[in-house]
Amino acid sequence: MKQNQWMSLLGLANRARKVISGEELSIKEVRSNKAKLVLLSADASQNTQKKVTDKCKSYNIPCKIVENRFLLGQAIGKEARVVVAVLDEGFAKKLKTLLD
Repeated sequence: MKQNQWMSLLGLANRARKVISGEELSIKEVRSNKAKLVLLSADASQNTQKKVTDKCKSYNIPCKIVENRFLLGQAIGKEARVVVAVLDEGFAKKLKTLLD
C-alpha cells in the first residue's frame, strides 16, 4: 500500500509543479539548493547513482531510492524516469516519511 501512497503524493507534487525530472535538471536543482529531496530509481546506472548520490551528499539533500524507473515515471505521468527532484519542503517531508 505504501508504494501507491508515495506515488500518488509525487503525482500531486508534480501537478503542483513542484517536481523536476531528469538527471541533468535534477542535479542543477540540487546545486542551486532548490531540491528538497531527490528520488533515484534503483535501476539507474552505477554512474548515474554515484553522480546523484555524491551530489546530494555534498549539498546535504536527502536522496531516496525507489524500486525502478517505471514506477518513478508512472508516478509523474511520464515514461520511465531515473531521477526526480522535489522542490517543495512540504511534499519532500511527507515523501521521506512514506519512503523510509
